[in-house]
Amino acid sequence: MTRLRFAACLALLAAVAGAAPLRAGPVDDARLKAADGDAADWLLPGRDYGGRRFSPISSIDRTSVKRLAPKWIYQTGYAATFQTSPVVADGVMYLTAPFSHVMAVDAATGRELWRYEHKSKAKKLCCGPANRGASLGYGKVFVATVDARLVALDQATGKVVWDRPLTDAADEEARGEDRATLGNADPALKGEVSGATGVGANAAPLVYDGLVVSGITGVGYGLHLDAPRPGAPLGAVIGVAGRYGRPGFMAAFDARTGEPVWKFDVTVPDWEGSYSEATAYGVPLHRDVAAEKAAAAEHKDAWKYGGGSIWHAPAYDPERGLLFFGVGNPSPQSAGESRPGDNLHTSSLVAVDAKTGKLRWAFQQTPHDLWGYDVASPPSLFDVEVDGRKIAAVGQASKLGWYFVHERETGRLLYKSEPFSPQQNMFRAPTPEGITIAPGVAGGVNWSPASVDPAAGVAYVAAMHWPAVYRASTLPAEGGKPEVRYFNIEPVTSGTYGLLTAIDLKAGGRLLWQTKTPEPLIGGVLATAGGLVFSGEGGGDFSAFDAKDGAKLWSFNAGAGVNAPPIAYKAGGKDFVAVAAGGSQIWGFRQGGAVIAFGLPD
Repeated sequence: MTRLRFAACLALLAAVAGAAPLRAGPVDDARLKAADGDAADWLLPGRDYGGRRFSPISSIDRTSVKRLAPKWIYQTGYAATFQTSPVVADGVMYLTAPFSHVMAVDAATGRELWRYEHKSKAKKLCCGPANRGASLGYGKVFVATVDARLVALDQATGKVVWDRPLTDAADEEARGEDRATLGNADPALKGEVSGATGVGANAAPLVYDGLVVSGITGVGYGLHLDAPRPGAPLGAVIGVAGRYGRPGFMAAFDARTGEPVWKFDVTVPDWEGSYSEATAYGVPLHRDVAAEKAAAAEHKDAWKYGGGSIWHAPAYDPERGLLFFGVGNPSPQSAGESRPGDNLHTSSLVAVDAKTGKLRWAFQQTPHDLWGYDVASPPSLFDVEVDGRKIAAVGQASKLGWYFVHERETGRLLYKSEPFSPQQNMFRAPTPEGITIAPGVAGGVNWSPASVDPAAGVAYVAAMHWPAVYRASTLPAEGGKPEVRYFNIEPVTSGTYGLLTAIDLKAGGRLLWQTKTPEPLIGGVLATAGGLVFSGEGGGDFSAFDAKDGAKLWSFNAGAGVNAPPIAYKAGGKDFVAVAAGGSQIWGFRQGGAVIAFGLPD
């Protein structure tokens, strides 16, 4: 073969190789356990099993970030509440769109590789269209869906491998759809008030040791005031006592077949607990315990309707074999008369055995929760030093405005941070006149994931100041209908803002700095080894802040609300930061359907 013909063959082979479709390598247990040391990929919902969302990329730093620019934009085709946190393996990005559709794209160019269109079987979605991401493992992509199914897709093609309902169909049919309405009976509500319980799922599953685990949402049960116009934020949450819904749960399935392995039910008999008059960290709850105990016999079966949605993927400690996750508010929301007691284990951070789902410990942040204080933001794992002793810890940014740090093994509270959002009238009961409480039902920190720099010992938290007025009202008996007592939680419409906060984990939760933003921060945080903290706002700004002092160093307006967690990765030898820009209907932020990847100029 002549040298010229040999060179031509090489060129042809290179061209064919360049045109070959991207395929990620197998993502096995070894890769997942080593994800923290993988500088190129983002393999897990929180990047690593510790859920720290801290990236080692460093070329995008305090100096170079000023040159950061969009490198590609991928349009999903769905303009709806967009909260996905993509995962990346070997140059391929896997992301979820609203309504639980899944896409694979070239992480260097944004070109679509395959698409899975989910066909929901639900007559009505319990919890809106949002989905917070997919998970990878064993040649599959896993997604938990709006209609409470767990679907496994072939990682290379997007074809369905198996499709498993998260709940037993016969059980759900027996329960039916629980509905209630106040209609227009109370003119003060200024709108139709209705609601229904139903099961869904929106958090990314977690994959480990041949299992895939997922929780359900939609079981906290609260009525909602219909928005007066399209795109308006949620007006109010209405609580009415009664038997609505079912217990929430976290469940594990065989990743190969989809067969169920174990289930942890949030609420169980004797969920009344000890009728705590103060929280475990010493804050009074202002409860009428005597009245609750007097009503206990009448509501002995309230746990069967107890609620406790799961809003995020767990953190996983392989060494201790423990999963850590937060649990949502009890059902019915805000109305405590029909659920006396502490309502264990709602509004709690829990640890369960990763092999069996058995409860190891639970820390209830808000006993007998009347305020919607779900433990909604995912926990993170790290080490702290207390009294000269290194302790494996788990931390969680709460709706209450504190960052809680616990001993991982026992759940013992090591400390809570200084408040990172204003607090006013906490744990006060609603009054007929209305009482303003902060944080309100939104938090604090809502579902937005925090980021932890384990070496620096700093947690970065995206929070808000959004108080709410809590009011107790009564509709008089009329037309043969009994008197109805209800509770109205109405977020204030002015004076709200966001708070990006750095918390010193080495100094017992001291606040290092805070940066105030014009809009409440809902979506999450990414911190990087380049000394940067990234977060977005509902007005469309996606910004980078200096990790040392919170100064804003760079910003880009995406045209739709940036209310999703950013990620960072390498593809084609270059560093990228990517985020979904699609807003949120429930918060009234402009909706869209784009994922934007940013990088430095070539």
